[in-house]
Amino acid sequence: MSERILVTGSAGLIGTSLCRALRRRGIDVVEFDLRAPSKGDRGDIVDAHRVSAAVQQCAGVVHLAAIARVAPCEADPRSCWSTNVEGTHAVLRAAERERAWCLFTSSREVYGASTQRVVREDAPLAPINAYGRSKAAAEELVERARAAGLAAAVVRLANVYGSIDDYAERVVPAFVRRAVAQQPLLVEGEDRYLDFTHVDDVVEGLMLVINELRNGCSAAPVQLASGRATTLGALARLVVDAARSSSAIQHAPPRAYAVPGFCGDGTLARTRLGWSPRVSLSDGVTRMVLDQRRRAAAHTEIAS
Repeated sequence: MSERILVTGSAGLIGTSLCRALRRRGIDVVEFDLRAPSKGDRGDIVDAHRVSAAVQQCAGVVHLAAIARVAPCEADPRSCWSTNVEGTHAVLRAAERERAWCLFTSSREVYGASTQRVVREDAPLAPINAYGRSKAAAEELVERARAAGLAAAVVRLANVYGSIDDYAERVVPAFVRRAVAQQPLLVEGEDRYLDFTHVDDVVEGLMLVINELRNGCSAAPVQLASGRATTLGALARLVVDAARSSSAIQHAPPRAYAVPGFCGDGTLARTRLGWSPRVSLSDGVTRMVLDQRRRAAAHTEIAS
C-alpha cells in the first residue's frame, strides 16, 4: 500500500503542481479544496469533521488552503481569520489525532514592513495587514503543536507565480494577459519591490521539506525565496518586452495595506535543504507569455 498524503488547497497554483509531483513519486494523494474538480474532493478547512475524515489513514498533510490574497482579507477580515487561523487549527487537530506530520505554508507577509533589505527567517514578525496577521497567528498554532510533539514544519513563501490559470488579479498573470492583449498595465507602486519565485522551484522546495518530515525531522521555519528583488516597474517592463507588446505602462500609488517591499534570504533553504531556485524571472515570464498567446490563438480559432 502506497503512502497517503492529504493536500489542502489542492486546486490552487501550488497545490495542482504539488499533487502532480507527489503522484509521480508513487504517493497516494488525497485532494481537499473548495474548487476541486471532483465533488468528492471538495471541502472547506473550517469544517472540522470533513477535515478529520480527509486526514484518516494519511501519513502527512500539506496545508496550502487559505484565503491567500491580501485584498480579499482586507475586505473581509473575519472570513480571513476563520479560514486561515481556525481552519489551520482544524487541520492541526486532525493531524494530531491521526499522528500525521503537517507542513504549513505561510507567507512573507508575516514580516510586514521589515527593516532588513534581504529578510532572514529570524526577522521579527510584524504583519501590517489582515492576511499577514492571520498567517502569523497560524504559524503560532503550528509551533504550539510542534512543541506538543507533532512533527510539523512552516515554509514561508514569497511571491509565487508561473501559471496563467492563477488568480487573474495577481500581478504577474495580470501583466502578462494585458501585455499579450496590447492593453495598458497598471503599476501600483513603481518602486515597490518583491521576490518572485516560480512555482516549479517552490514545489521542489516543498518536496524537500516533505522528505524531512517523512524522515522524522521537525525543524524551524524556512523560506523559499529567490533572493532577488524586482520592482513592479521593472516587472512591467520585463513583461512588455517579453511579449513584444506596445502596451502602455500606467502608474498609481501603492495600496495602503501593501508592504513596501520584500526580498528573502535563501541561505537557510540552501544550506539545510540544498535548495536554490532554477527558473529565472525572465524565463518564467516568457513561458507565461507563450502560454497566453497559445490560449488566445486557440480561442480565436474556436470563435471563427
